[in-house]
Amino acid sequence: MRIVALDDDALQLELFKRAITDMGHSCHTYQTGAALMKDMRRDTFDLLLVDWHLPDTSGPEVVRWVRKHVGLDLPILFVTSRQEERDIVEGLDCGADDFMVKPVRVGELTARVGALLRRAYPAAVNEVLEFGRYRFLHETRTLEMDGKPVELKNREYDLALFLFQNMGRLLSRDHLREIIWGQTSDVISRSLDTHISRLRSQLDLRPDNGYIVTAVYGMGYRFEAVKPRSEDTLVSI
Repeated sequence: MRIVALDDDALQLELFKRAITDMGHSCHTYQTGAALMKDMRRDTFDLLLVDWHLPDTSGPEVVRWVRKHVGLDLPILFVTSRQEERDIVEGLDCGADDFMVKPVRVGELTARVGALLRRAYPAAVNEVLEFGRYRFLHETRTLEMDGKPVELKNREYDLALFLFQNMGRLLSRDHLREIIWGQTSDVISRSLDTHISRLRSQLDLRPDNGYIVTAVYGMGYRFEAVKPRSEDTLVSI
């Protein structure tokens, strides 16, 4: 998963980064709300850790902005020194999903982050995933279509699985490249486009079959389930 942490304390951000990395996720850090909000206009993440006191704005204001411009699905965890009941109420009311008081205990942090990820992305923890005619077998890293295995290379399988697990989400190019290739280098930008094109063909991803992959200019891709044309309501005469 791709996690972002916002805190004005560089040492605190380093603690977050170590803990998140040890969980097997990537962590992107920011020290100002303006920098984070600028990047979130063109990039996507799976979870946000946010401090209350920031040099240019406040944590609640950032959370409200995220809920308005990014959406309601992104899990948000406040990590702050504020601990009064009214602070917790305000933090949750402004749109956060959970609230944690500093000083940070790494075990508690990883437990809360893990719980939020499991609730937000339940498909990511299942051993077998089924989406209509498509069936992913995690143990053998096999994708079956209509009961027959599809020959996919490792990264093609990873990309297909990630798209199905995040159906309906807008995923930035950096997000996809980092998850599949483990980096954000522009050198492999064409590789992403090539892999998407191959999956469209290999998995027959088109409206008639109920799924489409749409390129979003300046951002990335969105994989969606759509109503097959064969099931469209007939126009009465």
